[in-house]
Amino acid sequence: MPTLKQSLFALWQYPLPHHALSRLVGKLTHCKVPWVKDLLIRLFVLKFDIDMGEAAVGEPTAYPSFNDFFTRPLKPGIRPIDEEPGSIVSPVDGTISQMGALTSQWLIQAKGRDYSAAALLGDPELASRFEDGEFTTLYLSPRDYHRIHMPVTGSLRRMIHIPGRLFSVNPATTEAVENLFARNERVACLFDTEAGPMAMVLVGALLVASIETVWHGVVTPPTRPTLQSWHYPSGKVELGKGEEMGRFNMGSTVILLFPQGAVEWLPRAPGDKLKLGSPVARILTTQKAQ
Repeated sequence: MPTLKQSLFALWQYPLPHHALSRLVGKLTHCKVPWVKDLLIRLFVLKFDIDMGEAAVGEPTAYPSFNDFFTRPLKPGIRPIDEEPGSIVSPVDGTISQMGALTSQWLIQAKGRDYSAAALLGDPELASRFEDGEFTTLYLSPRDYHRIHMPVTGSLRRMIHIPGRLFSVNPATTEAVENLFARNERVACLFDTEAGPMAMVLVGALLVASIETVWHGVVTPPTRPTLQSWHYPSGKVELGKGEEMGRFNMGSTVILLFPQGAVEWLPRAPGDKLKLGSPVARILTTQKAQ
């Protein structure tokens, strides 16, 4: 059960105009007025102790806008990608929120709080492919690198934009808001991989101004009133392990889903911090999704 503090933190978010507030923040983060963007960047670096030594451009005020700084690329080679055959790597710098097996189609959000793969993906038939499978939920804090990379080589088959709210996804809200990841706006991407189908779900959050992918560009905004789906022929979008696949313009959460018997997680636990490219699982069966 959430603490009183966690419940109160979640409660004040319900009446907020999530999307309007996030779009307003998005406009501010794209502002290129030098004194405005420099002030925002310097305050952010100070508050979150950002290590600019890892960034491709180390001078904070050299970025044209706060969003350019926030989605900054890293120096080449600073996040080596594990090349062990059959390894699954972390797609982000982040923290494990949850990791383990689905119970039928149910994923763990927090202690005492589960949600369904069908609600998460917006498609019961698609969710059935992951019944009794494996999942991990990775939280990106404000200080983390915010580009998202492929955990394994894959061929894109489908992308789904699922509209929803934009609650914060920090640990306090995760404990308090029921079905959080299936309520927030999100972009689900289905890939064929050597482990079979893999779903990567990019979950929006309060003040996350947009989610984009390398093949589509900005997916949201706009926030569509109904679910929208894009299909891709096999081989049209191929991405290798470690290649960039998308980014959050402000921070959020990535959820990975694999079929039953496809992968085995390495010894990790909720709260463990991960770096992009570090191994998190190994493939047990080699196959292709149909």
